[in-house]
Formats: sequence, structure tokens, C-alpha cells
Amino acid sequence: MTVDNDELELFRDMVLRFLQQEIEPHFEEWEKNHIMPREVWNTMGQAGLLCVDMPEEYGSAGASFDVVQLIQWEMSRLGYGGLGTGYNIHANIVAPYINNIGTEEQKAKWLPKMITGEAVAAIGMTEPNAGSDLAALRTTAVKEGDHYILNGSKVFITNGIHADLVIVCAKTDPKAGAKGISLFLVDTALPGYSTGKKIEKIGQHSSDTAELFFSDMRIPADALLGEEGKGFVYMMEELPRERLGCATQAVASAVGAMDLAAAYTQERQAFGQSISKFQNTRFKLAEVKTEIELCKALLEKDIELFRHGKLEVADAALLKLATTEMQLRAVNECLQLFGGYGYTMEYPISRFYVDARIQTIYAGSSEIMKEVIARGIVGR
Repeated sequence: MTVDNDELELFRDMVLRFLQQEIEPHFEEWEKNHIMPREVWNTMGQAGLLCVDMPEEYGSAGASFDVVQLIQWEMSRLGYGGLGTGYNIHANIVAPYINNIGTEEQKAKWLPKMITGEAVAAIGMTEPNAGSDLAALRTTAVKEGDHYILNGSKVFITNGIHADLVIVCAKTDPKAGAKGISLFLVDTALPGYSTGKKIEKIGQHSSDTAELFFSDMRIPADALLGEEGKGFVYMMEELPRERLGCATQAVASAVGAMDLAAAYTQERQAFGQSISKFQNTRFKLAEVKTEIELCKALLEKDIELFRHGKLEVADAALLKLATTEMQLRAVNECLQLFGGYGYTMEYPISRFYVDARIQTIYAGSSEIMKEVIARGIVGR
């Protein structure tokens, strides 16, 4: 990621030192265990890496949005896909929801704990029968006195096992369609909350993913995030930042895969020379580099738009579609250059490959992105 000031470079050095000392020695073990230890969140908090762009009054560094993107960039470039996705949910999605929509009491309650790692955050939107189709949501929140009674379930929830806080999307008026959806800050310590077994995935093994259940769960009325019935509006407002995070992960991961392939092809010998000397190798790497640079330019353009509050939903959809589809192509070509070794777990390129596959699915599938883009061209 292009940076143009000393502050960002100092942050980058700090992030790289942290990843080298605290993540690299253990990451393979976490991948084999298919979960990252809960304590890692506390360690990241102690290092000052969580929610760095939140207001200083809550204990944050008060850094710029660029620093959050930088942290995600380096995690992804180095192949820590599971860590990067969990970080994205916690620091780049949930924290801004609370900061932008929450009351002062909600901010004071949750942001300091998220910044230190005392509280791990998740967001619960997807359901077994409802992904992008919010009209199909079945989770309900019924007002009863000074509480809401929450019933339903969520699936494929990143940070679900470790979560202390979940932003839950629920219907408060089942007859009102999108206008009947509300958001809640759900404390997982309350009775009526439970998780299913950890969902096993083909990639991003170190990120914990789970199904969540709410059974007559009584949550206080002040757990309502924003206004009742405005959940869909809030989600549309926050989607651009979420998709910027996915795009940053995509471009950085492609860079990391290309770096691995470039190094390997210079070391690997075939027919009396390194395979980097063969025209096919050189052309494949040139093609990957070109796609990366095109997407990187689009990413940087959209980050600038976001800084000025001008990044539209359709722009973010186009960015996510372009970068994540590019990531799949780039990583696939890079793995091919490793030959049979690319298909083994011994070489990190294989992790880049399996971790990439989810990128065109979560945060809005490529098909949904195309529909959003098309609506901006020819309408609904």
C-alpha cells in the first residue's frame, strides 16, 4: 500500500515486528488446531493494534483510517488470512458501527474493551436461510417492557466462538420488510445465548466461525443500536467500509502470493536453469503484476473517496468484485508455478489459495456485487 508520511511507516514497522514476534512462531499451530487462541486478542490490544482509529477518549491511538488498512494489508500480505478476517470484523466493521451509530453509553461500555482485547466482537447477519436476502430474516426481537426478547439463529459468524459482543440483525416488525429490521448490541454473557460447534472451513482455519443461537434471550432495551427499524439503512451506510477491508485483503494477499512465486521460481531449477528464465513463467508473473497494480490503483482511489465520505455503495461493490476475483486468479496462477509443491501444505502458497476462496462469497457474493453495480447502470 502506498504511504506518504513517516507516521504510517512507523506504524508499519511496529505491525511487522508484532507479526514476526507474536504471530509467525505460532500461526501454523493455530491453523492445524483450526482456531486462534482467545489470548491473541489481548496481545493485539496490548500492542495497540485494535480499533486504532477510534476516538482517543476510549483508549485508542486515535490514528487515521489508513492505519487500519495498513494493519490488514500486512496481515494479508504475509498470509495470515484467518487472523486478518477476524481483525477486519472486530476493528474495521463492528467498532465503526458502534462509534457511528451508538449512544455515548454504548461507546463507553464497549469500545474500551474492544480496544484492549477484553471484548472480542462479531456481527450476526447471515442466517441458515438468509444471506444477502434480508427479507428472509427469521431472527426476531420483540419489545417487552424495558427489554427485547431475542429468538433465532445466525450462521457463518466470524469470531463466533470467542465473541463477547455480537451486533445482531433482527426483525422488530416482521410485516415492514426492510423497514422492520433493527440492530442490537448483544452481550453474549446473558442467558439465552449459545453457540454451535465450530464450523470447519476449507481455508482461514485460524479464524473461528460458528453458528449462534438466541433462545428467549432477554436483552435490555438500551442494547438497541441506533433507532428501531433503521437497521437496513445503517448496514447500507457501513457496507462501503466493510468492502474496502475485503479489497485491501484481496490486493495484499495477491501481492504476498506473487512475492512467494517470484522467489520460488528463481530458486527452482529445471532443464539446467531456474524456471524464472522460462518465458511462460515470466509472462505469468507479468500478467499477475499487471492485474494487481490495476486493482491497487482502484483501491487507492476508493480509499481517497472514503476519506471524504464520497464512496458510494455501488463503487464499493465494483471494488470488491474486481479485487476479490483478481485475487482468485492471481493466487491460482502463482500456485501453478510451484508445480506439485503448490498442492502441499508444506508451502505457504497453498494457504493463500484456500484462504482466497471465501473472498468472493462473504460481505456480499460476486453475483450480488454485479447486481448492485448493474442497478447503478440500468436501474432495478
